[in-house]
Amino acid sequence: MKEETKTPRRLGYCTPAEWEPHEATWLAWPHNPDDWPGKFSSIPWLYAEIVRLLAAHERVHLIVEDAAMERRVRSVLRRTGADLDRVDFHPWPTDRGWTRDSGPIFLRDASGKIALTNWQFNAWAKYDDWRLDNQLPGRVQKLLRCPHWQPLVQNQDGTKHRVVLEGGSIDVNGLGALLTTEECLLTEVQQRNPGLNREQIEQVFSDYLGVDQVIWLNRGIAGDDTHGHIDDIARFVSRDMIVAAVEPDTRDPNHAPLAENLARLKAARTREGKPFTLAELPMPRPVVFRGQRLPASYANFYIANGQVLVPTFHDPNDRVALNILAEVFPGREIVGVHCVDLIWGLGALHCMTQQQPAALPSKA
Repeated sequence: MKEETKTPRRLGYCTPAEWEPHEATWLAWPHNPDDWPGKFSSIPWLYAEIVRLLAAHERVHLIVEDAAMERRVRSVLRRTGADLDRVDFHPWPTDRGWTRDSGPIFLRDASGKIALTNWQFNAWAKYDDWRLDNQLPGRVQKLLRCPHWQPLVQNQDGTKHRVVLEGGSIDVNGLGALLTTEECLLTEVQQRNPGLNREQIEQVFSDYLGVDQVIWLNRGIAGDDTHGHIDDIARFVSRDMIVAAVEPDTRDPNHAPLAENLARLKAARTREGKPFTLAELPMPRPVVFRGQRLPASYANFYIANGQVLVPTFHDPNDRVALNILAEVFPGREIVGVHCVDLIWGLGALHCMTQQQPAALPSKA
C-alpha cells in the first residue's frame, strides 16, 4: 500500500486516546547490555513479567533480533507463565527497546479504520545508533498493510524534510487535545527540528495527528535525557482530566518546573472553555545509581486493556500513587511494577510500550 497523499486530517483521521480499546501492544525485547550497565541481567525477566501481564488482556507484538533470540525469549516467557498464544514474534533488529519513541504513532478514522504515521527518529538527538530503530514504523506498516504517512515540512528553499517526533513527547485525549513541552520541541538544545517554530509544529500536529489544541508545558524532570518528555510529568486520563506530577520539596530540582507545569494546566481550558480536572501525582524520592539522578516518575504508567501498569520504586509514595490512579481508573486493575532496575536505562513502562488501537466496526 503506497503512502497517502492527502493528510490524515483531511481524510478524517486522528490519534485515539491510550485508554481506548487496543488491538495489541508493541514491545522490543532488550538486547543491549550497554543500556543497563551493571544491571542488564535482571532486565529480560522484568520484560517477561510485563509481557505476561499484557498478554492476559491483549495481543503482544514482540520484536526480537533474530530467530535465535526468539527461541531464548520463548523459553523465558514460558518460565514466567506468559500466554504465548497471544504473543507474536517479529525478527527485526533494533538499536534499543524504547518502542514508544521509535515506533509508529497510530491513527483511526470515524469509520474505525486504522492507519499510522512514520516520524523520523534520531535517538533523541543524543546517540549515533538509531538507524535500525528508525525502520520500525515502516516494518509495522508493511505487516499491517494500513494507510501511512511520513510527516513532512517544507524548508525555506522549497525542499522538504521529515519531522522528528517521539511518542513519549506527546499525550492526547482522543478529542483533539495534545500535551507536550517547550523544552522537548522548541528549545535549541533539543535539536530535533531546527527552524520549526511553535506555529509550524502545531500545524504538523493538526495535519498528521488531527490535533486542534496543543497545551504547552515548560520543562521535564531531573535525569530525563529526552529533553522533557511529557510522559514523565503529565498525562491525560480521560477526555477532560489530567494527572500531573508534583514535588512539594522546595529543595528538590523538580519542585519549580513541576509547579510551573501545574500552573499552566490550571490555566488551560477544554474546547468547551471549562477547566480541566486535575489530579496531582506525587514523585518518588530521588532514585540515584552510580551518582546519577534517574528519571523516576509514576506518570510513566501504561494504560492497557483492563489494567494500568504503574512503575514503583520501593518508596512510601508507591502506595499513594497507586491509590490515586485506582481512583482515576475505577474500571481497571492497577498493577505496580518494580522499576528501580528498569529506570537505570532512563526509561520505564510507558517508554517501552506502544499501543495499537483496535479497529472499530464501521458506522455505515
